[in-house]
Amino acid sequence: MGSKTILNGFVLLVFVGWLFIWVMLPTTTYKNSWTPHLLINLDSTYFREQGINLLLFTFPIMLIAAVSCVYLHLYSKSTSDHSSTNKGREYFASWRRPRLVMESLGIVNAVELIFAAMFTLLLIWSLANYIYISYGNLHMHNPAEKVWMAKFRSVALRLGYIGNVCYAFLFFPVTRLSSILPLVGLTSESSIKYHIWLGHISMALAVLHSVGFVIYYAVSNQMIEMIEWSSSYVSNVAGEIATLVAIAMWITSLYKIRRKMFDLFFYTHQLYTLYIIFYLLHVGVAYTCMILPGIFLFLIDRYLRFLQSKRSARLISARLLPCSTFELTFSKNPALTYNPTSILFVNVPSVSKLQWHPFTIVSSNNLETDKLSVVIKCMGSWSQKLEKQLSSSPDRLQISTEGPYGPSSSHFLSRECLVMVSGGSGITPMISIFRELIYRSTLQPNTKVPKVILITSFKNTTDLTMLDLFLPISTTPSNISNLDFQIEAYITRENEPQQHDHNNLELASKSKQQLIVFKQNPKDSPISAALGKSSWLWLGAIIASSFFMFLLLLGLVTRYSIYPIERDGKLYHYSAKIIWDMFLACASIFIGTSVIFMWQKRENEIEGKQIQNVEIPTNPTNSPVGNLCGTERELESLPHQSIVQATKVHYGARPDLKRILFGCKASDVGVVVCGPKSMRHEVANICASGLAQNLHFESISFNW
Repeated sequence: MGSKTILNGFVLLVFVGWLFIWVMLPTTTYKNSWTPHLLINLDSTYFREQGINLLLFTFPIMLIAAVSCVYLHLYSKSTSDHSSTNKGREYFASWRRPRLVMESLGIVNAVELIFAAMFTLLLIWSLANYIYISYGNLHMHNPAEKVWMAKFRSVALRLGYIGNVCYAFLFFPVTRLSSILPLVGLTSESSIKYHIWLGHISMALAVLHSVGFVIYYAVSNQMIEMIEWSSSYVSNVAGEIATLVAIAMWITSLYKIRRKMFDLFFYTHQLYTLYIIFYLLHVGVAYTCMILPGIFLFLIDRYLRFLQSKRSARLISARLLPCSTFELTFSKNPALTYNPTSILFVNVPSVSKLQWHPFTIVSSNNLETDKLSVVIKCMGSWSQKLEKQLSSSPDRLQISTEGPYGPSSSHFLSRECLVMVSGGSGITPMISIFRELIYRSTLQPNTKVPKVILITSFKNTTDLTMLDLFLPISTTPSNISNLDFQIEAYITRENEPQQHDHNNLELASKSKQQLIVFKQNPKDSPISAALGKSSWLWLGAIIASSFFMFLLLLGLVTRYSIYPIERDGKLYHYSAKIIWDMFLACASIFIGTSVIFMWQKRENEIEGKQIQNVEIPTNPTNSPVGNLCGTERELESLPHQSIVQATKVHYGARPDLKRILFGCKASDVGVVVCGPKSMRHEVANICASGLAQNLHFESISFNW
C-alpha cells in the first residue's frame, strides 16, 4: 500500500509541475528569465532547438504514462476482490454528482466543471499574456505595414498558439489502452466528451487563426504568402491543408450529421492521419514537442489495436432473439479479465472491412471464465447485414475484435441498493452487471451484494425477450434465489398484452429464438489480452522503450545529419526536421511495440492451443417471455422462474423515475442509467436535485 501511495504522489507531483510549465509559458518570466538560462544549460548538438521542449513538455507525460503502468499493475493485483468498498472515494461522492445537464454539454459533474473552468482560465491567461508581450514588441514585416495590421497579425498568430494548448490534450481521451485515464477513474469511452469539447475549442481557434491571416494577407497585399512553403519558417500551405481537412472532420462530427450519416462521419474522421502530418509540418519541431506526448501514446495504442485486430476471434455461437437482437459468444483465454460494463470493438470483414463498432460485453468474467459474449441490437445497416448473414446459418463467420476496454473497478456493485435504469438497447450493460451479481450471490456466498431494481423500457412486447439474456446459455447456477432483485418493465407502444393462442405462442417462442453453433477453425484463436497477463507492465515497457529509442535516434540524426549542416552556416530545411521527427517516432513505436507484441502473441498462442472447444447446448433455453405476456407455460429452470416471478410488466406507460428513485430509502443507492439522452438527462436531474443525498449517479453512454 505504501508503494502505491508513493507512486500516486509522484505522478501527481510531476503532473502539477507539467501544468505549471504551461501556466508560465506565455509569461515574460519564462521568455526573458527562464529561456536564456535553459538555453545555456541545455544547449546540445544532439537535440538543438527541441531540447528544452522535450525536457519540459514531452518527458514529464511520458514518465507519467510509464509509471502509471506500474501503478495499475500493482493496483490490479492488490484489488482482485472488487467487492470491497473504496471508502476513500466516498469522500468525493458529492463532487461526482451531476451539477449541469445541458443538451450541448451533456451531463457534467462538479469535478468536470472545475477542470473546465481551470482550462478556460489557462486559455484566457495564455492569450492575454501572449498579446500583452507581443504588443510591447511589435514586429513590422514590411515598411508599408501599419501598426494596426501588425497588431491584428499578432492576435491571429497567438490564437494559433492557444490552439496548440488544446492539441496537447486532444488525443488523451481517444487513447483506448491508456494508463493515464484509469489513474483518475476514467475510461476512453467516458472521456469521449472531453475530446469533443477540446475538438470544438481547437477548431474554433484554428478557424479564427486561419481567417485572421487571410484577412491580414489581403489588407497588406501579401496574398502570395498563402502559397508559400518556406524552407526556413513555417509552411503556410501545410497549415491551410491541415485546416481544410480539420474543417471537414469537424463538420461531419456535428451531432445531427453524425447521427444521421454515421458512415460519412466515420470515413471522414479517418483523415486524422493526414491532418496530423500537415499540422506538424505547419508548426515545426519546437511546437511539436509540446503536443508530442498525446500523439505518441495514441500511436502506440493505435498500432497495438491494429496488431490485435489481425487475429481472427473464435466465434462459438450466436443466439438470435425475435426482437432483432442477437448475442455473439466467443471463446476467450481464462487469463483475460474485465469488469462489468466493459466493451468490445467488433469488425466483420464480410459486412465491412473498415468499420469497427463497440458493443457491451454481457458475460461475466467470473461466471463465464472461458467465454465472452456481446449483444447487438439491429439499429443500422451494419447490424442488419450481420443479422441477415447469421440468419442463413453459416458454418463459420470471420470476426476480428479489439479490447476489451472498460472501467478499472466496479465500485457501484458495493452499494446497499442498485437501481439500474435502461431504455431499449441500453439494457445490455445491465445484463453484464446482473450476471456478475449472480456470480457473487451464488458462488461467493460471503460477499455482500446490493438489492437490485431494474427499470427498463421497451417499445414492443417482443423486446421483452431481451430479458432472456440475463442468464447465459450455459454455466448458469441452478438457483439464484440469493440475489434480491425486481424488474419493472414498461412497454410504451402497446396498451395491453398481445393475446395469442397458448400453443401458438409456445411454438413461436421456440422457433423464433434460434441458436447457431459454429464450426471451429484452427485459424481462429480465443480472445486474449493484447499484451498478455501482465498487460500494464508490458505497456509500460513499450512506452519506455519506444520513447527511449526515439530520443536515441533523434539525437543521432540531429548530431550527425542536421548539426553539421547548420554548424557551417547552411540552412537545413524547416520541414525536413519535422519529417525526421515523425519518421523516427513512428519507427520507434513500430519496433518497440512489434517486438513485445509478437513475444506475447507466442505466449497467447500456446495458451490458446490448451483451451478446449467450449461446448454450447444445441437447444436454447426456452424463453420465459410467454409468462410475461400473460400466458402460462412450464418453466424449465429455477433461474428462469426467478426472473419471471421478479418481473412486472406495465403496458402503455413510462416509468415515473422521480417517484421510483425518491422512493429508495436505503442509505447508499447506486443509480446506473443507460439509454436515450432524454432518459439519461432526466435521471441526472433527479440525482442532482439534492432532494435525495443517498443517490449516487453513474451514466453509461455510447451516443457521443
